[in-house]
Amino acid sequence: MNTYGKYVAKKSLWYLLTLVIAIGLNFLLPRLIEGNPVSMIVSEMTQGMTDSDTIKRVYETFAIEFGIDKPLGEQFIIYLKNLFTGNLGTSFGMYPKPVTDILASAVPWTVGLQLPAILVGWIVGNVLGAVAAYRKGVFDKVIFPVALFVNSIPFFTLAIIMLYVFALTLNWFPLHGGYDYQLVPTMSFEFIWSVIRHHTLPFLSIVLVTIGGQAIGMREMSIYELNSDYVLYGKLLGIRDSKIAGYVFRNAMLPQITGLALSIGTMVGGSLICEIVFSYPGIGTWMFTAIRQLDYPLISGCTLLIAVAVLLANFTIDLVYGFIDPRIKASQMEDQ
Repeated sequence: MNTYGKYVAKKSLWYLLTLVIAIGLNFLLPRLIEGNPVSMIVSEMTQGMTDSDTIKRVYETFAIEFGIDKPLGEQFIIYLKNLFTGNLGTSFGMYPKPVTDILASAVPWTVGLQLPAILVGWIVGNVLGAVAAYRKGVFDKVIFPVALFVNSIPFFTLAIIMLYVFALTLNWFPLHGGYDYQLVPTMSFEFIWSVIRHHTLPFLSIVLVTIGGQAIGMREMSIYELNSDYVLYGKLLGIRDSKIAGYVFRNAMLPQITGLALSIGTMVGGSLICEIVFSYPGIGTWMFTAIRQLDYPLISGCTLLIAVAVLLANFTIDLVYGFIDPRIKASQMEDQ
């Protein structure tokens, strides 16, 4: 086996171990939350009932149905068996709806919101950061302070401000949801326009903060590279500034590309608070609902989806870097 093959095998083992730990935590942590989900469901269903025997039978029926009457170890074995068959369980709060159906309906909304926002924020932020570092002057004096200010604002704070100003006060955009509830999801112009209007404020709240963070990172990396020895050496050799700038920004982009890959990997769980603020029908809103209802299967399904996405993103980065980064290649040779 060559050095790269050993590198891939080693990384695969570590990520597999991490996945096993993540699966265990996904099962255990929701069950450590104080409270009893069956008691919450039964109390809602039996409001006004006075017959204690009937209430007890309802409780026992749901406890058996959800499997929480079994020991924790047995519950975990059942969880693993179901997981290997692609079954994430049945939602407690939306019984008898399967968790996979809920996630299947939520993921497109989250991806449709966050993927364009991350890409637009990443591209614009890196361009502005590179220009600020290379051109300096008004770009650096204006762009950097603005980017620093915007980046210091949390997603949810900016979301609340935009919601108050543009939705509640000016009434330019809807307050919540993914589309007008009186509409039936179709490919009609009316429905698409409604989706766009509901999409705009959450999208902008993520983009603006992302631009700030990427601009700061790109500016700092570009300044570091511009002051490197190889830049001075290249200038002494008479190499064109445009060619040197190409090397500088290519090197500065490496950590930014890593950040992009991680952002895409974490977008399933990233900016969840933004979705909650706008009641956007994505993973964030469902996870918030699941936590409030102590919906163990739905909480586990959401967190497992986020964990798998993050691990895949990191694993992909490691594979790509191990192939293209000469420093990692050198360490691979040393490990032989």
